[in-house]
Amino acid sequence: MTSSHDPPPAASSKRGAFIVLEGLDRSGKTTQVKLLEQRFVEAGRPVKMMRFPDRSTTIGQMIDGYLKSNVEMDDHVIHLLFSANRWEAAKHINELLASGTTIVSDRYFHSGIVYSAAKGNPSLSLSWARAPERGLPRPDMVVFLDLTPEEASKRGGWGGEVYERAEMQRRVRELFRGLGGLEGEGAVERDEDVVVVDAGGGVEEVADRVWGAVEGRVGEVVRGKRGNVRVVE
Repeated sequence: MTSSHDPPPAASSKRGAFIVLEGLDRSGKTTQVKLLEQRFVEAGRPVKMMRFPDRSTTIGQMIDGYLKSNVEMDDHVIHLLFSANRWEAAKHINELLASGTTIVSDRYFHSGIVYSAAKGNPSLSLSWARAPERGLPRPDMVVFLDLTPEEASKRGGWGGEVYERAEMQRRVRELFRGLGGLEGEGAVERDEDVVVVDAGGGVEEVADRVWGAVEGRVGEVVRGKRGNVRVVE
């Protein structure tokens, strides 16, 4: 019998699991991604940590300039650049998963569609934003680290980039909570891959909640019950 403190099983699997952590800016994603990665390392399972946007590529550098308010771009243009940045990594993601390597990612396509839709541009809906993502490798689970903008703003570094504004962050949280199926969050269609986890409290406490959310899904991948990697539809 396993508990929330147990590491993932060390048995070999047909493919790696693909787990994504999402959240507001300064919600602790990077820390929790590293802690989740460490669980797999300690269990002797191959694991790769990724982060989106990947600012090391040419497209990523363009995104970095936008996020730091060095350049202005149309909402549709920057959205498509974010999407292109993920497509740059798609082949590598598939290769890693096929080799049995688990991927733990700091953001992925859900951030792309939610942050774009949260701008309130009437011609950039969630459905429009999702279209360029169709065909990308689809995560086995997406964990949204739920923290209020007021709590996030108390953490170091808040406000340094273009999306770190209270109203924007409130809308992002609302959309993610809607995707996670929480009631009272507006007319957002439930996404079965998204689970909402309370990001308040101590780092280790949050890490246990994250593992409690993903443990069962990882076990299904390990036992071969989830089959091949799916794609975004």
